[in-house]
Amino acid sequence: MLGWKEQLFPIRMKNITDVIKKVSPSVVSIVVTKDLPKVDGFYNMPLGGRNFVVPKFKKGEKEEVKIGSGSGFVVSENGIVLTNSHVVQDVNAEYTAFFDQEHDVKHTMFVVARDPLHDIAICKIDSDHEKTFPSLELGNSTNVELGEYVIAVGNALGEFSNTVSLGIISGLSRFIQAQGDAQTRQAERLRGLIQTDAAINPGNSGGPLINMNGEVIGINTAVVFGAQSIGFSIPINQAKADIAEVKKHGRIRLPFLGVRYIILDKNIQEQNKLPVDYGALIMRETLGETAVLPNSSAAHAGLEEFDIILEADGKKITPETTLQDIISERTIGDTIPMKVRRGEDELELTVELEEKKQ
Repeated sequence: MLGWKEQLFPIRMKNITDVIKKVSPSVVSIVVTKDLPKVDGFYNMPLGGRNFVVPKFKKGEKEEVKIGSGSGFVVSENGIVLTNSHVVQDVNAEYTAFFDQEHDVKHTMFVVARDPLHDIAICKIDSDHEKTFPSLELGNSTNVELGEYVIAVGNALGEFSNTVSLGIISGLSRFIQAQGDAQTRQAERLRGLIQTDAAINPGNSGGPLINMNGEVIGINTAVVFGAQSIGFSIPINQAKADIAEVKKHGRIRLPFLGVRYIILDKNIQEQNKLPVDYGALIMRETLGETAVLPNSSAAHAGLEEFDIILEADGKKITPETTLQDIISERTIGDTIPMKVRRGEDELELTVELEEKKQ
């Protein structure tokens, strides 16, 4: 007769432990460090009736400081690692990978390519050609089914490496708006995500989401704070497409329009007395920027600052369907029609999408 655990969980407990033993050696903890001025104590600075603690720096001296962490996993024996783009977004930082079974061994890691549109990064452990690493098998995320069991693995809280959690697929094709690149101050809009109730904690970002066959079906990317047991993973098929791009072209190629814009809604229309309450208003954010990038697809099509792109590719631009969403569905070289309002006139323009320069 089956015990109560076996009756509640229709998957064999031994199968779970077998999968974890198979997967764990290929998961890495990623430490992000940077050379920063060395702190030599602190002093109080009174300002506005309050005291602020301000660090004192040793002139000309720097020290290595940990500024972040995340997770990743090896997908080829030569040390190719997948993680989130936001984990390795600082081009001036250094990245180190640690395997759980090699606590004191540091592996220098460098970024091969970033796909910020889908929050994916392809990295490489710097090693000699004879060194091999345990790697994971990539599954097919189109075959993921609602309710199937999955395991999330990662460096929880940036401190506890190879933490595992069990859950189910609780949703498919989800859309979230997450914190974006700190340098651009733009939020990331991630679509088509896998939702799971397997615990994904800060630091788990970049770790694998595993099915019961021990295959990677997703890259853990975000958790909703304030909600219980809701996490999201990027479907692994997108990462497979990025890897194929790097193998073929040496980089991840992304279609790029080349404009800075804000998405209009009813509130923005009323506040600024604009003629429409939808569309993408082309405008610079700060002085010194360019609203339409020179030699970009937008410039070649004749788009100008203060144009309002009403429709692109036959789709009305709204907060729910942004210009970025529409562009991301097309490929380099595609031509898309646009309906544009310029002053009192409506124009029909055609844009040929070019590659985004890295």
